[in-house]
Amino acid sequence: MKKIYSTICLVIASFCFSQVIIGDNIGTASNKTSVLLEFASQNKGIILPYNRTLPSGSGLVEGTILLDATDPLNAKVKYYNGTWQDLSSGNGANVSSYLSIQPSTVVEDTTKGAIIGAPTSSANGVLILESATKAMVLPMVQTTDAIPDPAPGMMVYINNPGGKRLAVFNGSKWTFWMPS
Repeated sequence: MKKIYSTICLVIASFCFSQVIIGDNIGTASNKTSVLLEFASQNKGIILPYNRTLPSGSGLVEGTILLDATDPLNAKVKYYNGTWQDLSSGNGANVSSYLSIQPSTVVEDTTKGAIIGAPTSSANGVLILESATKAMVLPMVQTTDAIPDPAPGMMVYINNPGGKRLAVFNGSKWTFWMPS
């Protein structure tokens, strides 16, 4: 009986699909078939982790995005594509006051993190999106001016006709990236 029940549950689970929507139960994507994680339509963004030491080693994978606070007086949003790339266009920000309110004595288990989309992952991180067919939809705003108090490391997608682009905030300046 246990084997039959387990088989039935396994068959049902293979037809179930899920995604995570943060902020409401609607999200912003109209077609949800390729969405793994999305956000409600609000004037808010996602805040990237503040890293006092840049990750390295076998757990570092392409697609990693963070706020590089190794030099708190010159913090920059960066992503990893085999080498670290500056998304702040050379603009640094003083994030010392933000780091002073962050815990500094926490010892993280770098082998653990929240994984969405797969039961396991070879990547290390706080939030790992692991899917070959689904992606994250960034929080969408009409303009960065609508965000009341952006935090260093904030990332949003500007969904404005004629001006669709990625925006990242390093603590003092927004940097905008348009598709090429």
